Amino acid sequence: MPPHAANTICSVITAAEHLNRILALTPELDVESVALPEARGRFLAESAITALAVPPWTNSAMDGYAVRFEDLAGASKATPVKLRLLGDVPAGSGDDPVIGRGEAVRIMTGAPLPSTADTVIHQEVTERDGQTVAVHDALARGRHIRRAGEDRAVGDLVAPAGLELTPESLAAIASAGLGEVSVSRRPRLAVISTGDELIAPGTPARRGQIPDSNGLLISMLAGDAGALPEIDHAGDGPGELAEAIRKHGGADVLVLTGGVSVGDYEPVKSLFENGDSVRFDRIAIQPGKPQAFGRLGDEGPVVFGLPGNPVSAWVSFQMFVRPALRKMQRATHLFPEPVPARATQDWNTPNGRMQIIPVRIEDRNERHVSPAAAGGSGSHLIASLAGANGYAIVDAEVEMIRSGDLVSTVRLRDPEQFNHPRGE
Repeated sequence: MPPHAANTICSVITAAEHLNRILALTPELDVESVALPEARGRFLAESAITALAVPPWTNSAMDGYAVRFEDLAGASKATPVKLRLLGDVPAGSGDDPVIGRGEAVRIMTGAPLPSTADTVIHQEVTERDGQTVAVHDALARGRHIRRAGEDRAVGDLVAPAGLELTPESLAAIASAGLGEVSVSRRPRLAVISTGDELIAPGTPARRGQIPDSNGLLISMLAGDAGALPEIDHAGDGPGELAEAIRKHGGADVLVLTGGVSVGDYEPVKSLFENGDSVRFDRIAIQPGKPQAFGRLGDEGPVVFGLPGNPVSAWVSFQMFVRPALRKMQRATHLFPEPVPARATQDWNTPNGRMQIIPVRIEDRNERHVSPAAAGGSGSHLIASLAGANGYAIVDAEVEMIRSGDLVSTVRLRDPEQFNHPRGE
């Protein structure tokens, strides 16, 4: 990293410039093999290739009778064709009975089709009498058969690298004969909230004290993004933050909240201001203008310094920390795809800064959006986050949102919005 005087506040840069620098310094993590039941929510580091055809052998799609189509000529309700039954082939059977002229085998759904059969007659158009079955409809050759490899042949791609593994994709991988997958290691992340004013949630507050919501908020968001989070706190006293960072020396990511602005009691800024490992910038977004980012050595953790106001920390996580965590895990898509929504009310926007505002999204005949907080995008309005199910992204050039305007929105915890490349 080029040397940077951290005690010099840079000119304002865009969110894209800050994010590009973050991603350039964010490493991809090691790869490990895990059993399928442990892989949900992980990201494939290597494509999953079928080891077993899907389906693995030609089988019956119905309960009925395996027959030779040539024996069914003229079969109808008025003139049924009678076939002699040789036996049964249940699902799971490895039997392969030889079916001769005028013969049939009783077969169950999913059972392997005998090699000498080419059609399955479903039982609803048959009538059985002892060891004889009368067929009332000839159907068509090849009916009710699932061909071997019809879905995937051996060597085909079943799931690409970078895919976030879901119950559906894991079931597909299991069907392809695989019992484990190669995934990126989950990032170890420590959240360190800074400030003497912070107390543990539920602790009685004296004048000047506030509950620490940032540790809980960021750790849970990080867990949603695939990380293994821990929570810690450092006061403003000399050496407290440095000691907390040393305690979490094995982390891949350090997220420090508070202490990154220009005040006199800014522990993050004070710790790093004479070095070149962490850089402090002003970002043209609202909320979340003061930001810090760097890496502690070539092999050390990446460090995020986020504002202490909770909504600012929340916005900063969405815009900067989450994409980095996804890159670490080799996700194909680092950013959600914004979806346009119709504003249901007016709201103010900051002059010359991109606005990231917590919102309430409703899907009716079209998507509608309104601010989650009556006070707009105030960085301190943490209680109003309870009503937010997404955020809106308003370009810096927009002077005000009017009711009826189209606004870009991202719904929280919506995997569908990560299934597409980022809209530019």
